Order: sequence, then C-alpha cells, then structure tokens
Amino acid sequence: MQLLLDLHPDEYPLEGFRRRQLLEWVFVQGVGTFGAMTTLPAEVRADLAARYTLNPFREIETVRSADGSVKYLFTLQDGRQMEAVYMPYLDRKTICVSTMVGCPARCAFCATGAMGFGRNLTPGEIVGQVLAVAGGEGISPREIRNLVFMGMGEAMLNYAPTMAAARLLLHPQALGMSKRRVTLSTVGIAKGIRQLAAEDDLGIKLAISLHAPDEETRQRIIPTGAANSIEEIMAAARDYQAVTGRRVTLEYTLLRGVNDHLWQAELLAERLRGLVSHVNLIPMNPWDGSGFESSTEEQIQAFYDTLEARGVDVSVRRSRGKDAGAACGQLALKRPGAVSGVPA
Repeated sequence: MQLLLDLHPDEYPLEGFRRRQLLEWVFVQGVGTFGAMTTLPAEVRADLAARYTLNPFREIETVRSADGSVKYLFTLQDGRQMEAVYMPYLDRKTICVSTMVGCPARCAFCATGAMGFGRNLTPGEIVGQVLAVAGGEGISPREIRNLVFMGMGEAMLNYAPTMAAARLLLHPQALGMSKRRVTLSTVGIAKGIRQLAAEDDLGIKLAISLHAPDEETRQRIIPTGAANSIEEIMAAARDYQAVTGRRVTLEYTLLRGVNDHLWQAELLAERLRGLVSHVNLIPMNPWDGSGFESSTEEQIQAFYDTLEARGVDVSVRRSRGKDAGAACGQLALKRPGAVSGVPA
C-alpha cells in the first residue's frame, strides 16, 4: 500500500475541491485516518483507505526534557527506527527532522554517526515526522513554522527525497512553511551544495557542519571528510552564495583540545574571508562512549572573541534537550523515561 505523503500535492488521487479537502485534512487538521475525513463522501474515504496509508510509523515513543523539548522516537513500518526533536519557544515552534536511519558521515563526536547507516527515508517518512509531532503535541501541523534538516542522516546523500520533502513543507496547500524558516544542514557535500543552489523554486537556507578549519583535524573527527576537502566545500559555499545571494551558516562543534585552539579560530576566520556567513559555535553535548569532551567555557569565549575580533559574525548555540538525549549530536535511539504509544 502506498504512503500518501510520498506524493506531491499535485499528484493526489482526487481532483479540484475534493483534493483541497483532502489536503486540508492531512496538513491543516492533521487527521491520521481517512475515515475521520468526514467532509469526503464515504465511498471516497473507503477507496482512499484501500489504496493508500497515511501513517509511516508503527510506533511512536516520546522523551520529554525539563526545558520543554521533546524527543520523538519513531519505529517505521519496516521496524527500523529514527528520531526527531520538537523545540517549542515563546515565539515559535521548531522541529528537527531526520532524513535517514542512522548516518554514513560517521562524525566521531556524534552519537548518530556511531550507529552507522541504516537506510534513506522517503519524502513521506520525512514529512510524516512533522505531522506525528503535531499530533503528539495536540497542535495543527501548520503551527510548526520552523524546520531544520539536522536530525539523523546526511541530507545531501538522500538528495531527491529530501528535496521532495522540502517542496511539501513549502507547498501552500500542504504545510505552507516559509523558505526562510527551513534550513538544510550538510557535513559538506560540495556537489549537493551546488545542486541546492540550482533549486530555484526552493530558496531554503544552508548550514555547513565544518567543525575544523584544517584538513588533519577535520579528517580525524569526520572520517568521510576526505571526500570533500575544506577548499572544495568553501568553493561550493561561495558558488551557492553567488547564485542565491543568501548567507551561509557554519556549524562548529567545540571539542576540548581537538578543534578549539586559537590558531584554528584564526584559520577559520581566514577560510571565511569574502563569504557572507554566520558561525554557530556548539559546545559538544556529551554521550556515553564518545571519547570527547566539550571545550571549557573559558576556551569557548576565547574562540568566540578571536573570531569576532576578525570580523566574523558568530554566536554560541546552546542545545536544548540534553537530559532527554535530544541535543545536537546525541540522537541515538536512547529511551530514558520514554512513553510508548501507537499513533492514531
């Protein structure tokens, strides 16, 4: 049976007014069964239920953090598992979604990388995370207005399904998100960065997980980094900016004694010369067996000051959900105090 969410809205099986009704039930009302779509004729609902499924997930578990963040652990229909994180703020509701089961990038400081790679997610399995989280939180899917492709997986290595999911997020009859509020993160796949620049109808934001300005350190902490040198990544970022005119975000996880030396801050500033960018410094979030520690607060401040003194736009990003295993780099299917439930 086909997952309806894998289809583009223009491919939905109904026409005209009935199609608009179906889209509203799915993406505005967040209804999880065709039987609940009471404005559609009974025979239409029965036909849809016979041909399609709305639910990518067999089971959903949640782990709630003291800061209000919620980690959602999804068991897919084939039994594989992945996670998303819901982060409510006073002025917005944000979700971090996965594009893969596990991740092939194998970043040494990331718990997801230690899991290895399972499989790619389909567009419907990606967008389904938004719908399931909205249902779990008792809100309309359209109340989630910010989304980051920063969960499990390397989005650029699951390119076509991720782009299809992004189009669903932005489609005015689907989730209707603003392109300025959707960010795709990549470990630095130069080909994918240039492909994203050419997606004229998208305009979503780009974040590059650089994590080191020198090849020796980067290849130590990102074993797959040799496939794309730092020079190649920065050249692709400049090409992306030349085409789109958009600022590029650089993500930099600070690891004590590894990539937090001031000479590395100086080299990073040099790498960014001429690029309109913003650097997010991320204190490393701990997980059992990582072998790394976060930089001290003093070193974080010194690294920040060195970048700022060289004209780099920089901030320190404090991750949420650490106590739930939901912070950046912690996603690894852990279940401290999880609550199980099968979605409707």
